[in-house]
This record gives sequence, structure tokens and C-alpha cells, in this order.
Amino acid sequence: MIYPIVKFGNPVLDKPAEKVTVFDDELQKLIDDMFESMYAAHGVGLAAPQISLSRRIAVIDITFKEDPKAKLVLINPEIIHTEGKHTQSEGCLSIPEFRENVTRPNKVTVRAQDVHGKVYEKTGEELLARAFLHETDHLNGKLYISHISALKRDLIKRKIRKMIKAGEW
Repeated sequence: MIYPIVKFGNPVLDKPAEKVTVFDDELQKLIDDMFESMYAAHGVGLAAPQISLSRRIAVIDITFKEDPKAKLVLINPEIIHTEGKHTQSEGCLSIPEFRENVTRPNKVTVRAQDVHGKVYEKTGEELLARAFLHETDHLNGKLYISHISALKRDLIKRKIRKMIKAGEW
């Protein structure tokens, strides 16, 4: 099932998501649906709040289906180590059509649980590191625009308000 992606302005995006405690077939189905929804929206990462579910779940595939082994499931993730800096253009499925340069750590280690509840750690660099941070931010009620200047953030919010008034958002 492909879920619709909620857009900036939806309150679910502003709240920390709830911890996952049940690892069952229903969770596996949700994760499969999240990958399907992410691919349908042409994304490389998707957090559960982006489909209106306040749960600490994110899926990532920075290869966009090219390498099935690259598919990652992050349940209850926490960032445990960062190093370096890397600036790159970043966008978000919940803020379509907007991109800004964001500086984030270049190397990131995340500790998370897989679909069966098993704890694991994974280190990523560049795009994968950015995806870990971006999706974890979603689970903490933050969007990437919180990492850009107040001026640029206000400009984006103003443009979105105009789009809402015009019925385009």
C-alpha cells in the first residue's frame, strides 16, 4: 500500500515520534509499505511521521532500488557518533520543490533496531550519513529547514503559505 506523504504544516511532523515496542508481522507490513511509498515518491529515505504515523521508524535506500542489500530499516534509532562536516543540497518529501544547502556531519554512526527488534550499529558517510541524520530528525519532530538560516527558513515558509492560499499545497 502506498501512503500519501504529509506536507510541512501537518502537526505530526513537529512532534517526537513514539518508541516502537512490538515487533510483529504488522510492523513488517508497515515497513514494506514505507519502502513502497518512499519509492513511489522518488525518495531515498522516509520516516513514519511523514505518512502520519507517530512511530520511531525510518527506511532508507540511498541507491534507490539499485542494490537490494542497501535497504535499511531504522527502528528507535539514535545517533551515537558524528565526525567531520559536509555541505550538500538537501530536500525532503514533506517539503517538495524546495532544496537548500545544509551542513551536517560527514560520518555518522547510528544505533537502531531491525524489523525483528535486534539492535545493530551502522556507520555511514556523506549521503548515507545525511540520510541517518535527516530521518532521525523527523523522528524527533525536526525538519531539515531547522538547520538553515532563519532568513532562508522564513522565505520557504512564506512561499509555502502563498501556495496554501492558492490551493497549491
